[in-house]
Order: sequence, then C-alpha cells, then structure tokens
Amino acid sequence: MIRMTRQSDYAIVLLSVFAHDEPGASHAARDLAERTHLPVPMVAKILKTLAREGVLLSQRGVHGGYRLARPPAEISVSDVITALEGPIGITECTTDEPTGCDIAALCAVKSNWATINQVVRDALDGITLEQMAGPLHSDHVSGNAS
Repeated sequence: MIRMTRQSDYAIVLLSVFAHDEPGASHAARDLAERTHLPVPMVAKILKTLAREGVLLSQRGVHGGYRLARPPAEISVSDVITALEGPIGITECTTDEPTGCDIAALCAVKSNWATINQVVRDALDGITLEQMAGPLHSDHVSGNAS
C-alpha cells in the first residue's frame, strides 16, 4: 500500500487554513493548533520544517508567525510532501536518490515503476493548495471523477 505519513496529511490541513485566510496572513503555531484541533508540538514541528524548506516564511516577535511563501495556487501537494518526506517514490529505485537495491541494474520492471511513479508525481504536482482548501468538486462527490 502506498501511504502518505500523518505529518504530510496534517501539513495539508494546516496549509489549508493559510489558503482560506486573507493573503499574507500570519499565524502562530498555537493558534493553528487550536483551529485544526492538532497537537501543538506536531504543528510546531511541521511549520518549522515547511519554513526551512521554503513553503512558509517565518517571522519572530510579537507580530510574528508563519505565512505562505507563495500564493496557494503556486504550491502543489507534491511541494508539501517533498518538503516533509523527501523525494516522492513508489519504490526505492524511482527516486532521484541512490538506491540500496542489489538488482537495480538488472531489474526488468524498473522502467515500468518509473512510469507509474511519474504519473503519481504528475497528479500530485497538478493539485494545488488552493484546490485542496477549496470545496470538493461536484464530480468527486457524485463518484464521477474523470
């Protein structure tokens, strides 16, 4: 089973708050935790990582907090997952990182995994934070996703 971590799932929830609010709005970790009903330590950890990876900007001080580094329409789900988990890969051999696989050079299915991985990455690249924060598309509600 391919599964995204809870941390990435929570990050999308947190970033959706930013996307819903007025552009440039700044948020403190504690306030975001209250709004989303997530634990403060987890929220703080996610926000720090997203700031370090350039998805968020952080500012210290009384009026400090976190804000989006780019408009929500310019941040993809892929950007968020990659910031928290590293390269997206269905299998070890489909990432850009060196693999520990002993049969990679001889693998008969590696190119097929690469194709599948690219389709998944393209799908995640094609969905923005703005879309994730918006209402569910009616086709998806009725089960007629195209």
